[in-house]
Amino acid sequence: MFVRAVYATGDPALLDTAVRSLNSQGRDLLEERPGYRGAGVFADRELGKLLTVSWWETEEARHNSDEVMRERRAGLLEPFAGTLAVASYEAAVFHQIVHPRQGGGLRATRMEFDPRDADLVVDTFRATVVPRAETLHGLAGVCLLIDRERGRALGSTLFVDRASLAGSRAALATVRHETSAKAHVDVVGLEELEVLYADVRFE
Repeated sequence: MFVRAVYATGDPALLDTAVRSLNSQGRDLLEERPGYRGAGVFADRELGKLLTVSWWETEEARHNSDEVMRERRAGLLEPFAGTLAVASYEAAVFHQIVHPRQGGGLRATRMEFDPRDADLVVDTFRATVVPRAETLHGLAGVCLLIDRERGRALGSTLFVDRASLAGSRAALATVRHETSAKAHVDVVGLEELEVLYADVRFE
């Protein structure tokens, strides 16, 4: 599976306008594209952050959808998006326990590493983060998105509600410390976002 992530920031008061546009016109556009397998929309309403993630069956399907989405993206996110960044990843680890739901929580950890250590990062995440996260109350799933060429990764833990997300902070801080040491990664960002929409189809 392959992923395109769009990260936008803007006026918090305008965020809901962008979300409504994504959930109607944006979702219709994605559904029309061959190889589309699902999407997620996550937000920080207080600060005005919006993360959208679309999932694709193949790297080619993601690439083929780029031109259409690039032309329409700014319009879909107006007037909210003051800044906009797009990144492409491979979904190296995806472990879903229950289906995430609206109102749940996402913790996203941004990492950088030597591209030569890409396999080490994936193996460490799978062997360390997944089993440790499985013991946490309210966990919905764990995911590692990776850009092997640029040495960047986005690790995420999804929870069924915000209380479970908050309750996991101490335990996952320890896991984050151990994983970064074992995999030789630098943690360059840590965020918590509300789940507005999440649906990925693997069948």
